[in-house]
Amino acid sequence: MNMVNVARPDIKRIINVLRSQVRGMTPPIVTEISKNTPDPFEVLVSTVLSLRTKDQVTRQATGRLFKRAHTPQEILALSEDEIARLIYPVGFYNTKAMNLRKISSDLIEQHGGRVPDTLEELLKLKGVGRKTANLVITLGYGKLGVCVDTHVHRISNRLGYVRSRTPEETETALREKLPKEYWIEFNDLLVTWGQNVCRPVSPFCSRCGLISYCKQVGVEKHR
Repeated sequence: MNMVNVARPDIKRIINVLRSQVRGMTPPIVTEISKNTPDPFEVLVSTVLSLRTKDQVTRQATGRLFKRAHTPQEILALSEDEIARLIYPVGFYNTKAMNLRKISSDLIEQHGGRVPDTLEELLKLKGVGRKTANLVITLGYGKLGVCVDTHVHRISNRLGYVRSRTPEETETALREKLPKEYWIEFNDLLVTWGQNVCRPVSPFCSRCGLISYCKQVGVEKHR
């Protein structure tokens, strides 16, 4: 369903509306963790745990794990079974436990225990994709990056700001089109908005502050 007389997407106004409307909403868990302790390793670990897992589950799992281990060395001091028990019930907890030990080992052997700050090196780590790598770069190091998850991909297309088929294509399009001053916060804003208002199915268009800018691409039902 497309709205008529929709204004051309004005990214500056869209960002300002989102900044105003997400106030009071709970930020994504990895953002929350990075604000408390902006440590690249904790950002990396919490992002790995958050994949295909609800934020509340990730919040509890990271809390349990970080009480036992904050560094690659401390992670390696735990067995896979111990890590799996600590992070359960995050999605694919056994695989993630194995990956965390492998990541920690590689960080120690190849990077002196330091989390790399480039996409190229981060993507070599076990279980690290572009979303995770970009979050480490932006939230862990405060460097420019464009993090695209399903919310960012969906809403960017739903607004009509980009036209892309995959999160990877959306990242490329945003790197070309989105002003760099918005790169880091774009993920936080759209993930928060996507979790609360612009849902994948039947979004709350009736209380969306972006409705006058949104082309509602792909929206068949809304509330």
